[in-house]
Amino acid sequence: MRVRRVVTGRSGGVSVAPYDSFNLGDHVGDDPKAVADNRVRLAEQIGLPPGRIVWMEQIHSRNVTVVTGPVDGAVEATDALVTTEPDLALAVLSADCVPVLLSDDEAGVIAGVHAGRVGARIGIIPATLRAMIGLGARPERIGVLLGPAAAGDHYEVPPHMQRDVEEHLPGSACVTASGTTGLDLRAGIRRQLLAAGVAAVAADPRDTIDDPTLFSHRRGAPTGRLASLIWIDSRSSGDEDGEG
Repeated sequence: MRVRRVVTGRSGGVSVAPYDSFNLGDHVGDDPKAVADNRVRLAEQIGLPPGRIVWMEQIHSRNVTVVTGPVDGAVEATDALVTTEPDLALAVLSADCVPVLLSDDEAGVIAGVHAGRVGARIGIIPATLRAMIGLGARPERIGVLLGPAAAGDHYEVPPHMQRDVEEHLPGSACVTASGTTGLDLRAGIRRQLLAAGVAAVAADPRDTIDDPTLFSHRRGAPTGRLASLIWIDSRSSGDEDGEG
């Protein structure tokens, strides 16, 4: 078995402006049929039936849900999914928040996490690690991909908000490209993961605010949502890099 990871862009779908075109979020005001068609396209592209992709009702919480099979609709009120089930893709929707994909390939435990400013601040990452460990994962075997997100160069916040997040997620505070107070959530999450003993943390360097090929709520709401997915592919084997 091999762990696979995929991050979508905003092109190649059927949604019209301002959701153009590969919007995968069903909660942003887009035509439900267009979103459904885009999700079918996504499933075809990754080689899984649409029902084998698990979606979340993301609420900026520290709620973690272990899933053992397909789910009708979306898993309610959660911001992290964990599974040991092969060929079950865990999907994280984002448009500036940090999608976090984790795996212990040896134990066969994977997780997909939606880590926005609020969720990262209140501990969604440690909660996910605890759930993975409960299923047999070990931190020193866990590899992580941080997906495209709002980067410190452009993620401007008021000074009091920066201080609050830095207190709870050290390493997040930064100065933006324009010299104002900012946040780099990926830096804070990376520091948190490494402090927990996680083996390796890689990051997609793309900045959603600055990259027009990606959706960004800060750059232009209303807008669509990207999807970052992780799954255990039972049809492949080997030690190849699973990022797609």
